[in-house]
Amino acid sequence: MGLLRLLALAVLASQPGVAGGAETIGNSSVGIIEFSVGKFRYLELNRPFPEEAILRHISSNVTFLIFQIHSQHQNTTISFSNTLLPSTSGTGTDKGLVFILRPEQSMCSWYLETLDAEPVQNVAIPLSYSERDPVPGGCNLEFDLDIDPNIYLTYDFFETTIKFAPANLGYERGTDPPPCDIRTGQDSRWRLQYDVYQYFLPENDLTEEGLLKHLQRMAEVPQVTANGIKVVTLTANDKTSVSFSSLRGQGVIYNVIVWDPFLNTSAAYVPVHTYACSFEAVEGNCSSLGRVSTKVFFTLFAVLGLFICFFGHRFWKTELFFIGFIFMGFFFYIMITRLTPIKYDVRLILTAVAGSIGGIFLVAAWWRFGILMLCMLCVGLVLGFLISSVTFFTPLGNLTVFRNDDVFWVTFSCIAILIPVIFMGCLRILNILTCGFIGSYSVVLAIDSYLYTSLSYITLNVLKRALNTHFRGAFTNVPFQTNDFIILAVWGMLAVSGITLQMRREGGRPLFPPHPYKLWKRERERRVTNILDPSHHIPPLRERLYGQFTQIREFFQKEQPAGERTPLLL
Repeated sequence: MGLLRLLALAVLASQPGVAGGAETIGNSSVGIIEFSVGKFRYLELNRPFPEEAILRHISSNVTFLIFQIHSQHQNTTISFSNTLLPSTSGTGTDKGLVFILRPEQSMCSWYLETLDAEPVQNVAIPLSYSERDPVPGGCNLEFDLDIDPNIYLTYDFFETTIKFAPANLGYERGTDPPPCDIRTGQDSRWRLQYDVYQYFLPENDLTEEGLLKHLQRMAEVPQVTANGIKVVTLTANDKTSVSFSSLRGQGVIYNVIVWDPFLNTSAAYVPVHTYACSFEAVEGNCSSLGRVSTKVFFTLFAVLGLFICFFGHRFWKTELFFIGFIFMGFFFYIMITRLTPIKYDVRLILTAVAGSIGGIFLVAAWWRFGILMLCMLCVGLVLGFLISSVTFFTPLGNLTVFRNDDVFWVTFSCIAILIPVIFMGCLRILNILTCGFIGSYSVVLAIDSYLYTSLSYITLNVLKRALNTHFRGAFTNVPFQTNDFIILAVWGMLAVSGITLQMRREGGRPLFPPHPYKLWKRERERRVTNILDPSHHIPPLRERLYGQFTQIREFFQKEQPAGERTPLLL
């Protein structure tokens, strides 16, 4: 049987089109797919038909192989044998196996299958490494595989976390692997370093073809270092786990390069990808991320913000309502999210109600007390909040020192408070700047509810930090692509236009409107003392209300008959 099997493989290999080339299509009806080292191959897997992957003519200087297979969101199983065991197989969208070669071995095979009812499109590649290269996952003690080169990814609304098993030093064929935890010197695996890389897919690209194409740029060491963004370098003493901010609807690929600084050799783990959303979910899946409630809320918010951007200083009370809405709504949303388990739509409605109450309260406080400094403190803090958020949106926010919550919030608050202090001597300029920047940024938030943009994470990252204590350890990198440049230009254009228009229009006018309560009181006294004023003869409000009540009561009373009411005497 063994001789017949080898003859069959030789016949298949001699046929044209069967040899594995870059980006060729596997025929699932054959049952055997032949690969070449370092060549990607597209293939389609069907549920009842498992495939056998064959790699022949392996060079003698190759010590181990990593075979990896990827799909977009449907699971694929890869195994060393037809019998699926946890220690010899893996199932997922990005999976790989390490094959340690025996002396004189020049061919190896894997088994591929899917349990999904629909056909699964995959791309796969075998990669070879020598005895000097470190073995990814060679010191695995946490996961099922003996040698696990896979990266395990979990995500939620706040953060995406990747975990991987420590690597081991390379070794020759037929020899035992170096011990993992007996020694900790430079002659052990503790000298290895791990570079974590991140790669962003094009924004709003959820296609399967796009993902499988870009995954090829993150599989091998040269491609990873050339195309990926190195986020952090871990030593063997660090925990092999890294967290990132979840970018819902944005495709991201992660990979880890293990580097041996003594031999200057390296190897790549199996790359893993995520969109931080589910393709199978009925509600809130990757294709329909924006909720109707979110779109309505931020569209109305943007309409008011656009009005404030161009006319906020002229309509002072409307601007105060806008500022009070932001103040109360932000803190109320944090409180209700952390303390209650109610649904998102209900939280958003309650936030709108609480924000409206906050806006009315700030307008009422200005109308009654007229304390300009208090109102401008609120206005300046909102602008300071945005400037502080922009500061931590830059790479400065990923510094290790700011992973401490106390340091982060103290620094964030100091930057926010610094803005109204700087502009204390020119309050009108502070007010107009706030109208321009805050009002125009509301348009950015509205655009994000319909179309993904990284600019929304300027404030969303701060909100995540306030809602989730674990978010402090997450890297907040985001892509900055064509859509973001366009929206940034729109934001800047609106802000500059609104500020310029209000500066020119308000140049010769009073800095701020007068105290409304004093004006009302002065007008009331004028009406009382001036008998020539027609309003002087208008009865007080209490008498007018009593008169109206009397008329209503008489309307419902029964009319009495006129004339003699006593009977005539006989």
